[in-house]
Order: sequence, then C-alpha cells, then structure tokens
Amino acid sequence: MAWNPDTYTQFKNERFAPFYTLLELIDKKPALKVVDLGCGTGEQASELGKLLPGSEILGIDASGEMLNASKEFEKPGLGFRQMSIESYLKEAPKHDLVFSNAALQWVPDHEWLLPAIIKTINKGGQFVCQVPAQHTNVGNRLINEVAAREPFASKLQNWSRVSSVLPVERYASIMFENHGTRITAMEKIFPLVLESPAAVYSWLKGTTLIPYFERLPEDLHAKFAEEIEKDLRIYFDRQPVFYPFKRILFCATF
Repeated sequence: MAWNPDTYTQFKNERFAPFYTLLELIDKKPALKVVDLGCGTGEQASELGKLLPGSEILGIDASGEMLNASKEFEKPGLGFRQMSIESYLKEAPKHDLVFSNAALQWVPDHEWLLPAIIKTINKGGQFVCQVPAQHTNVGNRLINEVAAREPFASKLQNWSRVSSVLPVERYASIMFENHGTRITAMEKIFPLVLESPAAVYSWLKGTTLIPYFERLPEDLHAKFAEEIEKDLRIYFDRQPVFYPFKRILFCATF
C-alpha cells in the first residue's frame, strides 16, 4: 500500500498516545535484541532505543515511503529493512523483545501470525503489541457502508476490508496456549477530540482509507471521499467531535 508519511503524522500526538502506554508494558532491560514489526517512519523505534540502552533494534516495514522518513533515525544499533512482516518471519532470528504498535492489523490470520511471532522469541523474552479494535470502530463501519453503495461496490467488486483483529480475550488465550507467562491483555479507549467531522475524515485518510483508494479508479476518489464525509457529518452532529477509538494492548513473557 502507498503510505503518505505527512498524512500519517498529521495527528502525531494522537497516534503516539497508545505507543507510550505500550512502552509501560516493556520489561526495561539493557542490551536486548529487539525487532519493531511495522516500524513506520522509525521514530518509535528510535524511542525504543532511548528506553533500552545498548540494545540492537531492527525496524521492519513494507512501505518504502514510510521508511524514507526513517533515515534520520539510523545509527549504530538502530537499523531498518523494507519487507513485509510475513516475509521477515520466514527468516527471522531470535529476539529478546518483539514489539509492534498499530501494525499487525494489516496482516491476515492472527491465529497463525501470533504463534509465528512467538517462535522468534528467546527464552525469557517478551512480546508487546497494540492493535486497533477495528471491529467496534465507527469509522471502519461507515467506510464499509459507503463502499457497499454504487458506483463504488461494482468498482470494488463488492470488496471491503475485513479486520484481522481478534477479540482481546483471544489474544490472551493465544499467549497462554503458547506457554506465555505474566500475560496482560486489555482494551483501552484513547479519546480523540477533533474539531470537526472533516478532521475525522483526515484521521481515517492516513490509514484506514488507503486500501479503498488503491482499489477505486481515480475518477471516483473525490466522490468516495464526499460520501464518507457526508456520513461522518450525519453521525457526528456535534462539534468538537469526540471519537472514542478503542485499542487492544497485550504482552507476555515466553
């Protein structure tokens, strides 16, 4: 998918809020071997380096556009590779910490994915992850409702994005089934207070809408955006807009 780092970081403070909560779940030890799955621009991997001095950190991301922005963070002990998470797991070495913030929702089949990640963790190592609870998110629901209308449905061949995110209790169970200890799994709402429904659209444009625009012909982009903004104005009829975005955070030691 073609990501735009400028659009993504338009709401940097809001997007970083779950990241800082996730950092609190890390067992803070020096000199760890760390991988950041779905590292984006690399800024969060850089923050990991500050938290875990002397560690060797590798950021993995499939987007060349996002990784272009990571160059300023490269230094000894902090590097980046462009590849999909699935491809990396096929050849991954062992890690002391696997970290992933708001990335695994783009990878299908978490029943396969989570055990595959756990297999790359050294004894005594940790897996720390955050994904959006997309199955309860009003933004995803409204986008799929618009995608089901014509002329979009025909051009999308009735495609809509089905979230791969599992219920929070299933993540806890997968950790246990794969011999995890010190398991934490929780849902947390990070409230977004946005000035208008147009700002909600801008938030969604940075992530959720990307695969829809990729599949739609360019001459329908403006109409698709117009329909979504219209539905957002109907749903969010007060300003400022309170957008309760729910996240799933989980971790375990193996």
